[in-house]
Amino acid sequence: MIRVLVADDDPMVRHHLRTILSAGEEVEVVAEAEDGADAVEAVLRTSPDVVLMDIRMPGVDGITAIAEIAKMSTPPAVVALTTFDSDAHVLRALAAGASGFLVKSTPPEDLLDLVKVAAQGHTVLSPAAARHLISRSAGTDDHTRAAQEKAEALSDRERDVLGCLGEGLTNGEIAARLFLSETTIKSYVSRLLDKLGLANRTQAGLLAHQARLVPDDEQDETS
Repeated sequence: MIRVLVADDDPMVRHHLRTILSAGEEVEVVAEAEDGADAVEAVLRTSPDVVLMDIRMPGVDGITAIAEIAKMSTPPAVVALTTFDSDAHVLRALAAGASGFLVKSTPPEDLLDLVKVAAQGHTVLSPAAARHLISRSAGTDDHTRAAQEKAEALSDRERDVLGCLGEGLTNGEIAARLFLSETTIKSYVSRLLDKLGLANRTQAGLLAHQARLVPDDEQDETS
């Protein structure tokens, strides 16, 4: 079973998410939290695999809670919950250690699948949502040039892997595309994160979009 903690200050949103997640045979909602402090305490108490964390909550906000959870010895995957009017906060959440983000309007059938992806340690990042976020928060030519300069520090193969991360591919999917072993891909991902000074695959995926390393057909498909 995938153990999930839902943190949101709106009880109706928590009820909605619990109803959706409880419909999945492999998912169990083990706790709810109404602010960041409750979320941190609940993580310590229930040891969830995945936390769905609202970013903006009264008291201790979601970003502060994400940073606290990221410091734990074995932190769960934390996925930021957002609406597109909180784009700047999403970037802060990713910098704090969130492994991805979802919009609250995500269809129920997709939400269950994405929670499973997060539990497996993969990035939860919609390419369409990522492009929207970048266009609103970091879409200027200066940001594009800065991202491209960072990507130039990578080897050709590392840039290939970075582009695949921008498409939201898993290590297995990247390995199949590039005709390499999954172990080799893991090494490439770790190395490029270190070179770029990034905390996780989600940040790398956003950088790939900023540097325009994601193929045009992929962007057209998901827009």
